[in-house]
Amino acid sequence: MDPQVLRASTPAVIGVLVHRGADFASAEDAVQEAMLEATSTWVDRVPTDPKGWLVTVAWRKFLDAQRSEKARRAREYRVAAQPDPGSVGGVDDTLQLFFLCAHPSLGPAAAVALTLRAVGGLTTRQIAQAYLVPEKTMAQRISRAKRTVRDVRFDAPGDVGTVRRVLYLVFNEGYTGDVDLAAEAIRLTRQLSTLSEDEETAGLLALMLLHHARRSARTGSDGHIIPLAEQDRSRWDTTLIAKGVWILQAALAQDRLGEFQAQAAIAALHADATTVEETDWLQIVEWYDELLALTDSSVVRLNRAVAIGEADGPAAGLEALGEVDPAVPRHTAAAAYLCEKSGDLLRAAELYAQAAEKASSIPERHHLTLQAARIRAS
Repeated sequence: MDPQVLRASTPAVIGVLVHRGADFASAEDAVQEAMLEATSTWVDRVPTDPKGWLVTVAWRKFLDAQRSEKARRAREYRVAAQPDPGSVGGVDDTLQLFFLCAHPSLGPAAAVALTLRAVGGLTTRQIAQAYLVPEKTMAQRISRAKRTVRDVRFDAPGDVGTVRRVLYLVFNEGYTGDVDLAAEAIRLTRQLSTLSEDEETAGLLALMLLHHARRSARTGSDGHIIPLAEQDRSRWDTTLIAKGVWILQAALAQDRLGEFQAQAAIAALHADATTVEETDWLQIVEWYDELLALTDSSVVRLNRAVAIGEADGPAAGLEALGEVDPAVPRHTAAAAYLCEKSGDLLRAAELYAQAAEKASSIPERHHLTLQAARIRAS
């Protein structure tokens, strides 16, 4: 039995139960129970229609879980008014589930956890391990999220943009524990792209593929960070890069630019350079200008300043960086890098040391500390 078969069916099956009248929390619980039963009964032979089997078992478990005869009769009445119970639903149910898990009433952490559980089919333990929190803590987070959206009914289209941002949060978590969240985010974004068919979701998928293509070259065997300029580009996944570029080009051809498309265009320019020296920094700055016009983001301003430092020289980069709020994350690290490029090594070493103190992760702190030591030893 392939666990991927179960996980891929999860959102559609939950969607069918919700469509039939079940509240989200009860539907999700029933589907999880059906999946557990599947793991023990599908050992030797997978049903011809796995999703249909899961719908049948989950619906039965949902009905069995109801204690009140009055509530049971009311639910059966609602089901009778719905389309043929034999139908296992289609893309609309799954897309609605995406919207439900990214509902505006949920905070980012809750939306991510609920998406991984309901749409991704991950267990509470897997999600807890991925986010390095106790399983009990994650279970409480998911339970609160389910209670929050329990009575939500959609009478208008959901916000695909919110779903995209939740998936991007998942992707940025990368890989922890036994769950590859980056790969999971790519899988779910592929699914969303198929369901929504909009160019900005395609842009997000392209961005994920282009970043994921460089993954194996980003860290050393001991986990230390390898900056883009020092990465072994022969380790980049050229197949993923080609897929990402193809998807991006198709999205850009629609002439409705969004921020994820612009970010993907920048990533594509980096991926297109076979050496550091071949990087087209002028085009990258132009794309940062487009991205800044779309987002007016301080983080984009910071990254644009570094790109200007590469395209027009470190002095120009430092001037652009001077217009960015110093409180923006990695501002000090960017200043250190540009100072080093300008030849002000003493100041660069001081700034690298300061940036290390502000680092949000151990690998980043270690990398910045090494940069400061390297300059001081030169």
